[in-house]
Amino acid sequence: MQAFYADQFVLPLPPGHSFPMSKYRLLREQLAGEAELVLRQAQEASDGELALAHTPAYLAAVFHGTLDAALQREIGFPWSEAMVARARRSVGATIGAARAALASGVAANLAGGTHHASADKGGGYCVFNDVAVAARLMQAEWHRTRRQLLRVAVIDLDVHQGNGTAAIFADDPTVFTLSVHGAKNFPFRKERSDLDVDLPDGCTDAPYLHALDTALAELWRRHDAALPGLAFYVAGADPHEGDRLGRLKLSTAGLAERDQRVFSALRERGIPVAVSMAGGYGRVVDDTVQVHLGTIRAALASWQRWNNTDHEPQATPSTQGPP
Repeated sequence: MQAFYADQFVLPLPPGHSFPMSKYRLLREQLAGEAELVLRQAQEASDGELALAHTPAYLAAVFHGTLDAALQREIGFPWSEAMVARARRSVGATIGAARAALASGVAANLAGGTHHASADKGGGYCVFNDVAVAARLMQAEWHRTRRQLLRVAVIDLDVHQGNGTAAIFADDPTVFTLSVHGAKNFPFRKERSDLDVDLPDGCTDAPYLHALDTALAELWRRHDAALPGLAFYVAGADPHEGDRLGRLKLSTAGLAERDQRVFSALRERGIPVAVSMAGGYGRVVDDTVQVHLGTIRAALASWQRWNNTDHEPQATPSTQGPP
């Protein structure tokens, strides 16, 4: 299974900054030597690729460091050339994972899940929306090579609602957005996903997994005529009980069960999946790393099962052009 990384790009954050930059390097180091896992350095997303999901004015402001102060504060990172390079590579890693997933069933970005970035602004430590760019690029490439419409599902289980992704795809029936998140958590002004599941503070394993099962059943019900041909799984570690920003109370075992249910449901339906790590702000950084590590190992196990059986991506033919 291929997993893409860009942790060599480290942002020059001020002392005491809440973003756990080290978790990406720690995750990659723990995965080094994992049997059947191929670690690949991510390529930069190009200007044209980023323009599939973002406005020209916003891209120009990011590239040239001319974002106004309010938009810069909303992102939460001070502007630097390293910020731009890291953001490009984070998108590139999800593009690489999506291509690999379409070829072999399952692949991963060891970062990504930057779901608070909208078309014309960033937010919540998200500069560009990696899933939105990759989804639109895969649809364009699929249509060019197969003359078929690639339907996409985004399964966002970060504790924070994927507001940017929901906004970008609000009027796009070819991309289904599902978000299971804390009702009272950031962002405090939420966008409307195709399916939102709001959870109360303190939600534990059993009610969370019940809500997830119900949401997945609704996802399949709404696609009974045509399954998605590709899924993006935004597998945040921040629902964990030890997370500083999560406000939910899932155990490590509960999050492992969450991952297992998502990967099993997709594999059983023959839907390729690109998984990204998204949020995780543990009081102890190793707690977050262990949750992400469990997600990658669950993805690898699903990839192994996928490649021991005969699966064909279930993209639905269509007479429509690319969206």
